[in-house]
Amino acid sequence: MKTFAEFWPFYVGEHRKPITRALHFCGSSIAVVLLVTALLTQRWSLLGVALVQGYAWAWVGHFGFEKNKPATFKYPLWSFAGDWKMWALMLTGRMGAEVKRLGLDAPLAGAPQGARP
Repeated sequence: MKTFAEFWPFYVGEHRKPITRALHFCGSSIAVVLLVTALLTQRWSLLGVALVQGYAWAWVGHFGFEKNKPATFKYPLWSFAGDWKMWALMLTGRMGAEVKRLGLDAPLAGAPQGARP
């Protein structure tokens, strides 16, 4: 993919389930707190902990709930940008509308009757 605009619908499609998005939000929020704490206290070991927290929560969502591989494996830079765009949309309560806008709120093909993404 050549542009972030091209990548974004794919990224959102990889995060169809609200639990996956919530886990991303938790991990990213914890990472921000740890990053700020590292900067304020000069405890630089927290930078590594922030990185682990940021990705660990997201990967639980992908492997445990979404049943897909994180976009980070194939598109690391676009994925990083997508993480923060999704975080900001969730923080402002607009991510659900974005999922609907992209038409990604319907159940996946092959999902059991009544299943929600």
